[in-house]
Amino acid sequence: MTTTDGATSSAGSTKPAFDISQPTIARVYDALLGGKDNFEADRLGAQTYLKYVPDAGRVAQDNRDGLVKGVQYLARKARIDQFLDIGSGLPTVKNTHEAAQEINPAAKVVYVDNDPIVLAHGRALLATNDSTTVVTADLRRPQEILDHPDVRNMLDFDRPIALMVVGLHMHFHDDEQPDEWVRTLWDALVPGSYLFMTDFVDTGEPLQKAIEQAGLESLGNGWIRTPERIKQHFLGLELEPPGLDFVARWFPEDLDADLTAPERLEPWQRIMMAGIARKP
Repeated sequence: MTTTDGATSSAGSTKPAFDISQPTIARVYDALLGGKDNFEADRLGAQTYLKYVPDAGRVAQDNRDGLVKGVQYLARKARIDQFLDIGSGLPTVKNTHEAAQEINPAAKVVYVDNDPIVLAHGRALLATNDSTTVVTADLRRPQEILDHPDVRNMLDFDRPIALMVVGLHMHFHDDEQPDEWVRTLWDALVPGSYLFMTDFVDTGEPLQKAIEQAGLESLGNGWIRTPERIKQHFLGLELEPPGLDFVARWFPEDLDADLTAPERLEPWQRIMMAGIARKP
């Protein structure tokens, strides 16, 4: 998801502008994951992350691993078959549709991002997948997401949906009140729906502050937050076991997993936290 406003509905009411001179969140993330759908500005942005956090590529993969773990829990254990993935980035390097549809081939996935290149590349990648679509929209305008015809055509809002805000909250300052945007989306979902998030965390470790500095320098955003603040993103909901935890030791499908003690995690494994909550 880029930090600039842009784009439109699939009907083409506004022609999206591709600005490859500025890095975007989606494409910098793609570069850190080793993808090819990025440009020179994005690769320079990724290099800034690597300057401050040499294992930034592993942090990006850690977040993607967390996404896969969360989606597979939702598809297998929670029996969710509809996913609304906000700020999804490019649907490559094993993303939501692959993680869900390898468990339930009928699972429906809507990717939402405000980088118009995600729309162009994503639709080409998913041209033969009738259960997945990509739309250009912005979390800042949640009602437009809910009203988007492609979202409404793919998802049944009378049935539970997994709302995903994975690796996105850190790109909005608290002054913007991003929790209220999520609340608008959440209020439109029926009981039995799930809210799945990951975020940069602040537990006082130097590398956490370093990744914040990298984000601010390369993208102009990327704030770390305390675990207590991250829990507030879940709008007062009780988290599903094992609660909020570092992604590297967060296993919602296997609560008997050998949970590595925090002091044994590598510093780069203490940057991302994940959690899932259910709507009662």
